[in-house]
Amino acid sequence: MAGLAAAFGSGAMTNSTPEFSQHTRCFLITGSNTTETHSLIASHVLKAKERGATVVVIDPREVQIGRLADLYLRPRPGTDVAWLNGLMYVIITEELADQEFIETRTEGFEEMWRVVQGYPPERVEEITGIPAEDLRAAARMYAQNKPAAILYAMGITQHTTGTDNVKSIANLAMLTGNLGVPGGGVNPLRGQNNVQGACDVGGLPNVYPGYQAVTSPEAKAKFEAAWGVEGLPDRVGLSVVEMVNAAGEGRLRGFFVMGENPLLSDPDIHHARECLEKLEFLAVQDIFMTETAQLAHVVLPAASFAEKDGTFTATDRRIQRVRKAVDPPGQAKADWEILCMLAQRLGAAGFDFASPAEVMDEIARVTPSYGGVTYERLDREGSLQWPVPSADHPGTPYLHREKFTRGRGRFHAIEFQEAAELPDEEYPFILTTGRIMFQYHTGTMTRRSPKLEQEAPEPYVEMNPEDAARIGLDGARRVRVISRRGEIEIAVRLTERIRPGVVFIPFHYAEAAANVLTHAALDPVAKIPEYKVCAVRVEPVAESET
Repeated sequence: MAGLAAAFGSGAMTNSTPEFSQHTRCFLITGSNTTETHSLIASHVLKAKERGATVVVIDPREVQIGRLADLYLRPRPGTDVAWLNGLMYVIITEELADQEFIETRTEGFEEMWRVVQGYPPERVEEITGIPAEDLRAAARMYAQNKPAAILYAMGITQHTTGTDNVKSIANLAMLTGNLGVPGGGVNPLRGQNNVQGACDVGGLPNVYPGYQAVTSPEAKAKFEAAWGVEGLPDRVGLSVVEMVNAAGEGRLRGFFVMGENPLLSDPDIHHARECLEKLEFLAVQDIFMTETAQLAHVVLPAASFAEKDGTFTATDRRIQRVRKAVDPPGQAKADWEILCMLAQRLGAAGFDFASPAEVMDEIARVTPSYGGVTYERLDREGSLQWPVPSADHPGTPYLHREKFTRGRGRFHAIEFQEAAELPDEEYPFILTTGRIMFQYHTGTMTRRSPKLEQEAPEPYVEMNPEDAARIGLDGARRVRVISRRGEIEIAVRLTERIRPGVVFIPFHYAEAAANVLTHAALDPVAKIPEYKVCAVRVEPVAESET
């Protein structure tokens, strides 16, 4: 991942959302239910389509934006590297690649091409189920309509091969010269409103703020000097799932959870609960009593977005002010205040901030990409897009204009690998999970909204009618979905939106939690769980059982 991070930064969008409606001529959207889960970004895609842009959607489930696509392809879940290599095969063999960009701005093309030669469209059809001619059409649309933007979300990353998927997407963008130009780029649509900002300022186990590696002696020395401490750890920490497993093994004794609900969002929930119950101490900082908070020894009441000042950094690297509208209720406090109070009681120095503006000043001092960001500038200019290295820098609408961070962009030779758990006779279906329009994440906020609950009050599983006939559903309205880790009873919806052999469950609902079923296998590099592929069986539930 280091080479990818060097070339493509931090997982942020290379380009800006407004560019899509202004410049983009083709969109390749994959692993993203864009209109339902990133509706503001989708509005720019729709504006571009109105002025003639082409839209290609590649997703195992016909998500809403797929109905608006010029071309919609439906691969088997977990086969992204195969069809991405297939697109590149077509682009190279039909001489649609950007040779000048490849020669002047990249390296590693020959190694990549040696692998891609093994993925002609006919072989890709055997692996993915995408018709060979449709794959060719998609490749031509993307390569011949520049600038072209790739938009992807967790349907690409939540796999044991998620890192390979993202590297392959980067290969495709470089192959066609769709980087360093307005309206192009590699654009991950982040899952929550400030996940980008949290990563930017060091909310990851392997980096300090600004993606400065904890394993770098220079970075370690820099932050020890800035914070007036000695002995900062120089090893990579644990990811969320690894922490849960470590708790179960007794290697971690305490957890501090902020604004997260792992007892609904983590894979293999039964296992996660068993692990968290072994903790000696669990503290949860949140605005509501989540499923995880109910298990905690201490709950610290936090302020919501409307009850505090601060900044959010959007998925296109846009740093924006958040302004307090109302006072928090009761004893609730802003997150930064809680953390400062806690640090002071633990005897730590340097936590005497008087305002979030002072926190931003420290961020700017130690984070090169935020170096020119102040509340004064944000109040005056509205927003800034990092990198903003100095006070007189205007911000950066799109990345890699003249060169990549590492100099030349590096192609990666990626072979297709199957998911960690595939269907068999006992568990013949692939389960994939995701979000829907009217609920959000673990429902901590949305399920308390009567209007949203009215629109989407109960969990369900989507199943293709062919599969319903195969399991003898015969009019039953509820089914039992069973994996090697657990089972849930749930309403069933028959729809052609899902391909045969695949079922889909939204993960928002505690009463029939999809993550009871999912597999905790991790991407070996990014440590992201494989939420999008696991094996299940589906059985009808007779009315007498309900």
